[in-house]
Amino acid sequence: MEILQKYFPALTPEQTALFQQLDAVYQDWNAKINVISRKDIELLYERHVLHSLGIAKIIQFKPMTKIMDLGTGGGFPGIPLAIFFPDVEFVLVDSIGKKMRVVQEVINALGLKNVRAEHARAEEVKDDDFDFVVSRAVAPLETLMYWTKNMFTTHHFHDLSNGLLCLKGGELDEELASVKKKQTKLFNLSDYFEEEYFSTKKIIYVEA
Repeated sequence: MEILQKYFPALTPEQTALFQQLDAVYQDWNAKINVISRKDIELLYERHVLHSLGIAKIIQFKPMTKIMDLGTGGGFPGIPLAIFFPDVEFVLVDSIGKKMRVVQEVINALGLKNVRAEHARAEEVKDDDFDFVVSRAVAPLETLMYWTKNMFTTHHFHDLSNGLLCLKGGELDEELASVKKKQTKLFNLSDYFEEEYFSTKKIIYVEA
């Protein structure tokens, strides 16, 4: 928990309390339904929560923004972002039922009112009014663009136009080349977080 306060010292008491609850809730549910590796569950705040909040270092979502977390897995980056941005609407989507059960139980345990869990494949999502789609190592950029091409609203009200915000790692030149017709930006998380884990972690923005 200290690592969050190190990089986000202005957390409210409500946000702090919710982030503190995450450890016990995930420890409990991960023992029943394994959605986070045994190694990573001990480093939950660094490798999952802070990693997710990297997105908050590059954009401040405004109230009433609507965001889909595509392939949310155990709820990342969606749940940490929903705690950080309580006035933003999040829809967390994954095709794997057991993962979505954990996500729903975490939402219920924390009493989050700005999050909806949807057990579905990307192509089954009917909403077409998202401002941003976030994801973490789910699929190549070209695939993500194809899956989400009809999901974005045309109304923009952030400095970044509506589009994808993807947490990724490693060599990304080939993926970026596949979407070269779109405006893209690359952010190195090592510019924001000093821990070794983030040395190869990046956020890629792709305009819708």
